Amino acid sequence: MTTTVIERKWHTTAEVAEMLGFGLSKTKMLVLTGEIRSVKVGRNRRILPAWVDEYVERVTADAEGCAA
Repeated sequence: MTTTVIERKWHTTAEVAEMLGFGLSKTKMLVLTGEIRSVKVGRNRRILPAWVDEYVERVTADAEGCAA
């Protein structure tokens, strides 16, 4: 018998806040300003894991550019 593992495709704003070590308010502000991409599904915002990675890469690239 084959078992299928279903991986999460979307994250909530609260989950992203926990992943990044940010507060929920800061994360919501980053989503609202477009710093972190998201889509609205019904009344909720959802964020792809790749979009979180894009944000982290952009922030770290900016930090490296300022340090140089």
